[in-house]
Amino acid sequence: MAEITAALVKDLREKSGAGMMDCKKALIENGGDMDAAVDWLRTKGLAKAAKKADRAAAEGLVAGKLSADGKTGVLIELNAETDFVSKNERFQNAARDIATVALDVEGVEAISAAKTASGEVVSDLVTNLIATIGENMQLRRSTRLSVDQGAVALYLHNVQGEGVARLGVLVALEGAGDAAKLNEVGRKIAMHIAATSPLALSPADLDPAVVEREREVQTQTAMESGKPREIAEKMVEGRIRKWQEEVVLLKQPFVMNPDQTIEQLVADTAKELGSPVSVKAFVRFGLGEGVEKKTDDFAAEVAQLSGQS
Repeated sequence: MAEITAALVKDLREKSGAGMMDCKKALIENGGDMDAAVDWLRTKGLAKAAKKADRAAAEGLVAGKLSADGKTGVLIELNAETDFVSKNERFQNAARDIATVALDVEGVEAISAAKTASGEVVSDLVTNLIATIGENMQLRRSTRLSVDQGAVALYLHNVQGEGVARLGVLVALEGAGDAAKLNEVGRKIAMHIAATSPLALSPADLDPAVVEREREVQTQTAMESGKPREIAEKMVEGRIRKWQEEVVLLKQPFVMNPDQTIEQLVADTAKELGSPVSVKAFVRFGLGEGVEKKTDDFAAEVAQLSGQS
């Protein structure tokens, strides 16, 4: 058996990111074999991850990245249990590395199976973070937007570090004009989206079920005011149009110039550039949105741990 020296423990720690005592134990358990010790730690990390899997991971980071040519942009959400972890340099680096992978690989499963620039499989990267930091974590979602010509703009809000934040927005502007100008306008639209959180790009893109639900609410409201249903339904059409102006991106008043809609901003940009411009798509990632956050009874948990429950 190889001698378990401090230098060997240090090497394993640097290679695995695990704690010093865990590295020493791994080497002892595996007779000083470095590769076997790494596998042992990985297995231990998986076990620790399983124990934490039922804990809500609604904090963490949204990471965004653009391709070198500015025609592709990605957002990923890497979740953890506490906002404290978002300040951790290793966690931030992991989020940035995963976003880089997402430029070439699409979908959470495919990204998780891919390797980072350093050669580490993304799923192993997350597992090792769980083992090192001690919180449940998961790569929750990812998205990618691309244009054949034009620009994809990225805006990060409540930035926690380079390329990582609590909210991220991508806007894809299609057009043959000056890419730098398109990126500038796209970023302004992305800032607008961060503030207004539109439901869809255009009225045609709205979920029919959402429209029908809004129509029924407005119809019932009109009927409760004493109008017959046939009259109420006619009144509702105007209200639906007004509602669409509030929730559809192209119809919304631009937050930086409320006298101008986003649709008009795009049209004015096209005139300025002398060629057609259109918003191809947008995506908004708000950290933890849609994740059910468990509310714990802290006193009960303490009592349970102390055997008093």
